[in-house]
Amino acid sequence: MTAAADVVVLGGGVIGMTAAVTLQQRGARVTVLFADDPADTVSTVAAAVWYPTHTDEDRRVLDWARQTYTELSRQAAGGVPGVVDRPTRMLLRDPYAGPPWWAPACADLVAGSAAPPYTAQLRFTAPTVEMSPYLAWLRQRLTAGGGRLLRRRVRWLADAFDIAPTVVNATGLAAGRLAADPAVYPVRGHLVLVANPGLTVSVRDEDHPAGITYVHPRRHDVVLGGTYQPGVGHTAPDPDTAAAIRRRCVDLVPELADAPVLGERIGLRPARYGGPRVELDPSSQSGRRLVHAYGHGGAGVTLSWGCAAEVADLALNGRAGTTGPRQALTRPTPPQ
Repeated sequence: MTAAADVVVLGGGVIGMTAAVTLQQRGARVTVLFADDPADTVSTVAAAVWYPTHTDEDRRVLDWARQTYTELSRQAAGGVPGVVDRPTRMLLRDPYAGPPWWAPACADLVAGSAAPPYTAQLRFTAPTVEMSPYLAWLRQRLTAGGGRLLRRRVRWLADAFDIAPTVVNATGLAAGRLAADPAVYPVRGHLVLVANPGLTVSVRDEDHPAGITYVHPRRHDVVLGGTYQPGVGHTAPDPDTAAAIRRRCVDLVPELADAPVLGERIGLRPARYGGPRVELDPSSQSGRRLVHAYGHGGAGVTLSWGCAAEVADLALNGRAGTTGPRQALTRPTPPQ
């Protein structure tokens, strides 16, 4: 039987969709299988601001981040739905020890002074993405180019070879089961959405003693965050957490004091000990190729287009092309 596609991508989140669009741009016939409604994906819940949060220093990751920054900035300039270049202030509590490892990916990062309790601040431009219109745009690009989107849950990765000889596994948390990878684990994230009183600058305090704190304006609302809870696998509402997030963010940006609350978003980031897995599966053989692309945690948007380029190299050529020598990713301490 003739295959219905050259590549089947498993997963309709930002990692799967950017990989699918990139593969299609390189001439492949692509089908995307997604298990859940797009509105229920963790990508839709994400604050979706370019920043390699909770990501260890690594040459490969830096290259992904740099490529993604460049592509998202290009899309912002081109009016792609949901993508905006946003001025950003990152407040530091520890003594400033020089530019962070990810600084080469930014076009305009500069350091300056800050009032106590902060020791310094970094200013840079960060692409931000409103995920609902952006994912819709990615899906439209794929289908306009002849790609297919099918809602179908696979029980085994091998089942996808019925559709195409090359499979890209971008299944997020589900990859823990599908790829038998015990390194995959959830990280619970909790956001509060409030009406935008006119803010245009993102502000973040990564090391707030009460928890990661950030304020990300969008067109019609402001994303207040957040939490980063490794190993917590539920999405039940928590009024106390929501109230604490709002208090921290109002302390950080007092203009938010009277902003009405519009809602909350809770999602499970697909993290992985050792960092993202983007590689050709050792079981791949002539005529069948399995490429893994999962475990990006809270940095899916930040690494998406760079990872997509490497996924396409692996899927179509069987080797990484433009990302340079690989370097082992460090393994963070598992959550207690």
